[in-house]
Amino acid sequence: MSKFKSLPGFREFYPEDFAERRFLFQVWRQVARRFGFQEFDGPALESLELFKAKSGDEIESQLFCFEDKGGREISLRPELTPTLARMIATRANSLKRPIKWFSIGDNFRYERMQKGRLRCFTQLNADILGESGPAAELELLALLVQLLQGFGLGADDFLIRLSDRNLWMLYLEALGFADKSAAILEIVDKWERISEESATEKLVGLVGDSGSSLAGSIRAFLEVRNLQDLKTAFESASEEAAEGSALSERLDDWNCLLDGLEAMGIAQFVEMDLSIVRGLAYYTGFVFEAFDRAKENRAIAGGGRYNGLVRKMGGPEMPAVGFGMGDVVLADLLRERGIMPQFVDTIDAYLVIGGDSERSVALADASLLRQSGFSVDYSFKNQAFGKQLKAASASGARFALIYGSEELENAVVKARNLSDRTEQDLPRNQLPLALRDLLA
Repeated sequence: MSKFKSLPGFREFYPEDFAERRFLFQVWRQVARRFGFQEFDGPALESLELFKAKSGDEIESQLFCFEDKGGREISLRPELTPTLARMIATRANSLKRPIKWFSIGDNFRYERMQKGRLRCFTQLNADILGESGPAAELELLALLVQLLQGFGLGADDFLIRLSDRNLWMLYLEALGFADKSAAILEIVDKWERISEESATEKLVGLVGDSGSSLAGSIRAFLEVRNLQDLKTAFESASEEAAEGSALSERLDDWNCLLDGLEAMGIAQFVEMDLSIVRGLAYYTGFVFEAFDRAKENRAIAGGGRYNGLVRKMGGPEMPAVGFGMGDVVLADLLRERGIMPQFVDTIDAYLVIGGDSERSVALADASLLRQSGFSVDYSFKNQAFGKQLKAASASGARFALIYGSEELENAVVKARNLSDRTEQDLPRNQLPLALRDLLA
């Protein structure tokens, strides 16, 4: 046993583990490309100021950050969105809009480890920039649904909880707390994880004696599940706000999005749930998170609209919306559901070689077959036919290609199907073509 161990929160992937990882990435890429997204990536190391610009100074405690040999303060990326915004800002005038990009990459966060959360994780990011209307949210929600369906998950397995920070801002303004809205939403973000008494106490500490009545109004707002109830909640808060143009325009966006979900046949996967506010203050509109319905895991995915970030990175004003999906929670969920595939690496052919005189011929064929696109393996040592055939079966090969003295005399190779043990001779001078036909 090695005296060295991997660092806490970092994973190693043995071949059988990496096969699962490769499967996740394959589905992510296939579905994202199906929606017309282009793949990109950015550096794993960025200026520390980049992440502070997006999330504030408090983010530093969660980062793997240090001073490099050039005296620069840098950090391993905890997420890709700031890098995306910086890259877009650099070439904003030359990029055709809407911009639909996705990325699959490792991220690093120095935080307490728990189920579904490690210090190094791989995340799919999908973002649409340059589209201000709810059509962008509709496209991303459709993408998220198809991604999860691509892993065999259905409406009984997951739910996307859809909320709106703009509605919260309008509601808190109607209640008279516009100046405290950001701090109040930080409390709302923790509402499901703390007691009502604790939430009320925090609100009292924030707004004084009116904290108790504010807690009651927030509880009522959290129970809203449709647009009619939403209208009623605003009427209770302020008749003026309920009749205002800002709310009317926002309800139009909600109707557009909900109608689009119905048209795409995915409305059963999405539910209005105003308890989702995504604690980060840079979100500016619709926000959403996907959860397994059994509620046994952390969020599978989450995101929302962040219209101000590209400008903050030095670019023009540009609307943006996106989401991230990590591999840790997703893999846990697939295993719990029993739908993570069992992977066996297969090869096309295993060469069974009679002896030294046959080996030179077999090695020449191995090189030719590999250059022709086939996966081929063989024993490095001279072994009995039986032992090599056993190794061929253990390798996961579909066929054993047998090189014996009789085969060489007849200018053929004997191909044995390792699943049904049937055999046939293949002409050596047409071996790549003959093996391709056999595999087909």
